[in-house]
Amino acid sequence: MRAEVEGYPWSVGIPAWIWFVIAAVALVAGLALLATDRAREGSRNRERMRWADLRGWQFIEEDENLPRQWAGGAIGYFGAEAAVNVVAGSTFTSDGRRPVFVFDIESNGQIPAVVVAVRCNRVHPVLVELWLASVPFQRAEMPELLGPVGQRYAFADDSEGARALITQELVDAADALGGDVGVAWLENEWVLASAAPNVGPSRLERLLRDLGEIADIVDPFDEDYRPGRHWQGGESGAATAIEEHGAPRQPGN
Repeated sequence: MRAEVEGYPWSVGIPAWIWFVIAAVALVAGLALLATDRAREGSRNRERMRWADLRGWQFIEEDENLPRQWAGGAIGYFGAEAAVNVVAGSTFTSDGRRPVFVFDIESNGQIPAVVVAVRCNRVHPVLVELWLASVPFQRAEMPELLGPVGQRYAFADDSEGARALITQELVDAADALGGDVGVAWLENEWVLASAAPNVGPSRLERLLRDLGEIADIVDPFDEDYRPGRHWQGGESGAATAIEEHGAPRQPGN
């Protein structure tokens, strides 16, 4: 015979209807979160589309091939599967007009970052990544750590080539990008950077200008340009747009 604890009869239990209510509340909460995410994504989509229209640029809702053109920086860190809310156009820098892309990274159904890319006229001989120290940047197949450069840590797939490319002017320009830019990197003929996915057009405009300045540093149009003092290292569906603005090179090409 089952014993009963005083004040707590054996037969006491949670009625089935309470479990049903709990499950229903959890379902409603999940649907509300999903609806919020979709509303936020829809708002970002419309905002990006309006911005592209105001600038006379092209807008593409999704392009699975675009992020495959790069392998470094935020693209490799987040494992980008597609680019969404893609804007393609061109902008003026002090050295002339340069093609640009702005797009959200999609990975595992989430959007972890927005990427801004400015194209240079020459291919960078080495992949260089400049990460904020506060970002947990480790990933598989991480480039070689060179050391701290200004407020960031430099990584590259060719240390000697990177040291020839990283000047004090480049370090200062990278420091000026801001604390919301987790990584800036040079890959193929592009200068790229990533920021939080919720940044608006005004922040993207500033980031485009800042990356344009970096592009002018590493890819000056002046044929008589001579590199400045080099950093020595520390101790320790956008097909149409691509045709018009220039296709990124495949990693390794």
